[in-house]
Amino acid sequence: MKKLLFIYNPNAGKGLIKPKLSDVLDIFVKAGYEVTVYPTQKYRDGYHKVRHFKEEYDLVVCSGGDGTLDEVVTGMMKRKEQIPIGYIPTGTTNDFARSLHIPKDMLKAADTAVNGIVFPCDIGKFNHDFFVYIAAFGLFTDVSYQTKQEVKNVLGHLAYVLEGMKRLYNVPSYRIKVTHDDQVIEDEFIFGMVTNSRSIGGFRNMVGKSIVFDDGEFEVTLIKTPKNPLALQEIIAAILIEQIDTKHMYTFKANSLKLESLEEIPWTLDGEFGGEHDEVMIENQRQKLKIMVPIDKVKSLMKEPDTLQLEEGIEED
Repeated sequence: MKKLLFIYNPNAGKGLIKPKLSDVLDIFVKAGYEVTVYPTQKYRDGYHKVRHFKEEYDLVVCSGGDGTLDEVVTGMMKRKEQIPIGYIPTGTTNDFARSLHIPKDMLKAADTAVNGIVFPCDIGKFNHDFFVYIAAFGLFTDVSYQTKQEVKNVLGHLAYVLEGMKRLYNVPSYRIKVTHDDQVIEDEFIFGMVTNSRSIGGFRNMVGKSIVFDDGEFEVTLIKTPKNPLALQEIIAAILIEQIDTKHMYTFKANSLKLESLEEIPWTLDGEFGGEHDEVMIENQRQKLKIMVPIDKVKSLMKEPDTLQLEEGIEED
């Protein structure tokens, strides 16, 4: 039989997975898998489980929020050989799952995880770490990992908005030198993000509409420090209506970039704290992440859908 490792965060999204667990496992078994189940016990537990497992699995499926997915993917990327990953989103925002058309319904997502198609997706390298869909600094970026889980569970996405609004009147600013494609930008910024997603913080279209996930390029957005309260309001308005305001923002595509600052800046990777750094090198690892997506949606994710050979499901030996 094919072997599957199922890692889930029992606390994600009000513990939504718990009452569906038996049905999820039934879907896995009916797809021909012998299943090993591992509920995470603490922060980074998913990373360590994937990074160090010795058994031979054909597929790893994880369930939780974006942070759980980040742990599992990072663990997989640091293994010598990578195997496909399925994802059942049960977090508060689930940006990446939404972007890849992975169903919100847990049982449909479970079916996609074992009966979908393997999609070779871009992934980000951040110094010696990895991120799945966003590396960011500045305004709002600490909201996800500083908002208490109980508040997330009760208020959902609104919890992020409320927590973020507290920071509008005390906005830190950073002078950063950004180098990409032989170009140099040096300016004061309150926010920056390097993304591979169509949805950021629950907002769609913030980074443009023609996003594909296998082209080897990130979308980069850098927001300048506002010179007055009116400029800040214009920036917030642009974010709320999900539009790029070129007067206050730099936006471009890049497969790699270097950011240098005089002070150490806190970063967030996929909603989790990514450390404080005064020099960051970000590189797109093109098509290195093997992730299961719905068969009927895969072409909408690709740059050249007719040229790549995709593997439908996981074949038995």
